[in-house]
Amino acid sequence: MSRVLVIYGTTEGQTAKVARFIGDALRADGVAADVIDAQTGRPSADDYDAVIVAASVHASGYQRAVRRWVHAQAERLNAKPTAFVSVCLGVLQHEPKVDQELAAISDRFRTVTGWRPGITKTVAGALPYSRYNWLKRRAMVRIVRKAGGDTDTSRDYEYTDWADLRIFADKFARSLPSHSLVDV
Repeated sequence: MSRVLVIYGTTEGQTAKVARFIGDALRADGVAADVIDAQTGRPSADDYDAVIVAASVHASGYQRAVRRWVHAQAERLNAKPTAFVSVCLGVLQHEPKVDQELAAISDRFRTVTGWRPGITKTVAGALPYSRYNWLKRRAMVRIVRKAGGDTDTSRDYEYTDWADLRIFADKFARSLPSHSLVDV
């Protein structure tokens, strides 16, 4: 049985939810999966057959704990099957300028860390207005309004396409050496 590490960084909790979902999907496919927050855990990539890193875009970058872990593990990561899951609301805009900016953020991350993930997947995140302080809520409304998104701050919004994420996890599981998908 393959053993996969799903390590993540999160700011408001959506990327943690994404990472747990991926871990559950891999387990359903017969893969042993550990889901670890990069902020609190320091696993070694050597202990796993494959690694999925998930992080969210905030202020034009990813969480520091994820950057540090990936940089320290880059050589090991580059020697095994890996995937990078970038969680970002900007993916919903479908505008060339935004797409270029997101690609530049991801490219910078790979350059700074020295990691070359085999697969990169961009996933839409969430707008947890209820968790934002007044200032952040106001700033997010301005950004989201400009993009044509949801601005009713009396509720939270989740844009993650869980079915698509399940397909990603299934494909990743199938790509692992000597793995056959378990019937679900």
